[in-house]
Amino acid sequence: MNLSAERSNLDSMIVEIELTLISIIQGVALTFLIESARSVVAADKMQFWPYVVAGLLVIFVFWSRSVLHIITVIRWPLEFGHNFFYIGCALIEALLFTRVGQPEAWFEFGALFVFVGWGLFVYDLRLIRARARDSSGTASQRLCALVHRDQWRNILFLLPALVLFNLGCAGAIRAWPAYFVEHGGHLWLVAAQLVGFAGYLYYVVRYYARLAPFIVEARAEWEQAP
Repeated sequence: MNLSAERSNLDSMIVEIELTLISIIQGVALTFLIESARSVVAADKMQFWPYVVAGLLVIFVFWSRSVLHIITVIRWPLEFGHNFFYIGCALIEALLFTRVGQPEAWFEFGALFVFVGWGLFVYDLRLIRARARDSSGTASQRLCALVHRDQWRNILFLLPALVLFNLGCAGAIRAWPAYFVEHGGHLWLVAAQLVGFAGYLYYVVRYYARLAPFIVEARAEWEQAP
């Protein structure tokens, strides 16, 4: 077996490891969300259902972003730091889901979750640069350019905005609990969060549609590279 074929086999193994990891940790996070949803139903606290829906959108976004990252830039060797970030994000995500019914804590943990995700995006710049160095063909170069541009868009604009939004919501609830807690004003905040998550998920789907034509060609070029 030549070196190119051996590298291709190792790449496939790493992709399988990453897909298995992200599926398992998101499955674990989902169990926490399901338990919180069950508690909301049992206590007849229907006003907290928007938080359950927001949690579901968090899982959709995390899983879809992770899968996109895996199929575009993940290759041999296994990157431990990247996977440790995944596990750390999943821990905070699970803690976030236990805060359904606690609006202030929900937005505080939401800010922490996005902040750690922000760190993951910064850390993964090194993986994108490594793929760019591997890319000798037109399709792979175009793919890396699109991924690199999206990565910086998230680092500079989208994720900081989400952190500030969650911190602002938590601060508002703490400053004016009479309105946001006792009179249900927190529902306006979680409604805005839902719109934001839904908009970001739509952005991810459109982003995938833009990348899809280049992914197969780029991986074929990587497999043929010496």
